[in-house]
Amino acid sequence: RREAEIRVSSRYYFNRKINTLSKTNILYFIFYSNKSKSSNTEKSLFVRSTIRLKKIIMTLTVCVGASGSGKTTFLNDVYKSHKCTYIRQYHNLRPYIKVSAIPNFDPRKLPYWDIYERENKADTIIVGGTIAGQFMAGLSGGQRKLLIFELIFQRTAPQSDLLIVLDEPFAGVTDDFIPFITDRLNEMRKIHNILLVTNDHVDTLKKMADNTVTVSAIDRTKVKINEREGVDRNLALIAMSIGDNFAYSTTNNDLKFFTDVEFSANGGIPGIAGFTTFAFGLFLLTFWNSQPGSEALVLIAAGIISFFSVNPYLLQLVDWRIFMIEEAEALLHSSKSMNKLLKTNLTVLLILIISSIQFGIMQAVIDTLSGVDMYFAILFDNASLMLAPICLGLYTNLSLQAVQILGAFPFLMMIFFSTTFSPGAGVDGLKNLRYLFSRYYLFCMTPSVDIMMEGCPESNNLLYLILSSLLIVFIFLTVIGGMALRSKLQKKKHSESKRQSMMTMEYAELQVELFGEKALKKLKHIGSNVDLKSLENSVRSKSMEDDGTSSDEPVTVSDETV
Repeated sequence: RREAEIRVSSRYYFNRKINTLSKTNILYFIFYSNKSKSSNTEKSLFVRSTIRLKKIIMTLTVCVGASGSGKTTFLNDVYKSHKCTYIRQYHNLRPYIKVSAIPNFDPRKLPYWDIYERENKADTIIVGGTIAGQFMAGLSGGQRKLLIFELIFQRTAPQSDLLIVLDEPFAGVTDDFIPFITDRLNEMRKIHNILLVTNDHVDTLKKMADNTVTVSAIDRTKVKINEREGVDRNLALIAMSIGDNFAYSTTNNDLKFFTDVEFSANGGIPGIAGFTTFAFGLFLLTFWNSQPGSEALVLIAAGIISFFSVNPYLLQLVDWRIFMIEEAEALLHSSKSMNKLLKTNLTVLLILIISSIQFGIMQAVIDTLSGVDMYFAILFDNASLMLAPICLGLYTNLSLQAVQILGAFPFLMMIFFSTTFSPGAGVDGLKNLRYLFSRYYLFCMTPSVDIMMEGCPESNNLLYLILSSLLIVFIFLTVIGGMALRSKLQKKKHSESKRQSMMTMEYAELQVELFGEKALKKLKHIGSNVDLKSLENSVRSKSMEDDGTSSDEPVTVSDETV
């Protein structure tokens, strides 16, 4: 091979011809000689002896099928099984986000952005849509689709070897923007593996695609991959596994983005501030100059106002969590966990501020509910009623109705079992549950009713109050920890079953069918038991056939063919 290159290079000049074969994922560099000084025999010898450089070429796989055949379900299962970036058919962003405020994103690349620049709305236009029952005018549905698509394109451009899963990228987009999407797809497929579902422009995408996966409603246990019929669906899902996870580095821009969005006019905080001011203003006017002996009534009234001041913010946590998770999937920000933690801190801060306002207003209307102990007692008593909606709304997948019902349980149980609404009442044994509620200890500290409360502790009353107020958090963490352990064991069992499937020849053939020679590298990495050498020779033979050459026969290459 070396002698042939030296001999030919000493007699002829070279040009480079690049031929990209997407099916075999091989980039050939073919050097050919001057027409007047070369014979076909010499060209054949050189073509056979030329180094074939193999470049990792990404693949575009299209999933097709009739409506209701399970295309989206197939993508959902791919997302659950692998590390990938997944964009749903109807992906949501919080509607009050300003497009220009999205960190590390250039909206000028959007094909419609010049409209808002001409109208001087580029700095104010929001994403638009509906959250918590409130519609906010902004981008149209098709424009939001293009926004998410461009966001994915810009975020993933600096990285490579990602698996990007797209559900109906053309849905809701008018034909004049289709070229924009196809151009972006062609750019992304150069460095990423792409799997998408579509009902629109199927023929165009099938021509672009390297692979076609066909699902059917008749037999949901089998799929068709290219010309390969009757492929086991579960095995096909596992075979889609080439791709890395997107790596997002958190910066100060992400924290600024969170703050700007949450404190925006539609973020919820301004509305809570306005309602709290109104409600406690009325409380101050109507409870002014309250007399000693009415402390319990003042305390209950002020506590109810605090609860209803925070409650609207708590109710929108479920929608916020759903939208935020989909934003993270669209790579809008760095981390679901980080944003949940920031939202938790913000909500707890809101409870702290409103409880402080409650304590201050109570001092103004009656002077017998003072002291540091009373301040912390009021704060943790309020927290005992509000922490459940935070835990359930942000850290579970429960629906809004389920969160409302379960989140109201601490309030209801406090009414039934704390004995604060009827001191000393209740069935013997059952009323001992009062020791689990912070409101009981708060009333043990409240003048005029403390003497009526049964069995108040002689010391450490505030400590018991704080511990009981956090009881719901302890229970929640225990349940979540148990569920996480159970999920981990199930994943371990599933991973073992998955690994066994990845050792089979059928899996290896599917990987090669989908990803070409790149699959061989992965099969070696996982320690596959199949004959990789034979499989590699098969791939190379197929690439030779696709290129019209053979590894065993002399090749005649004319200048016109080159």
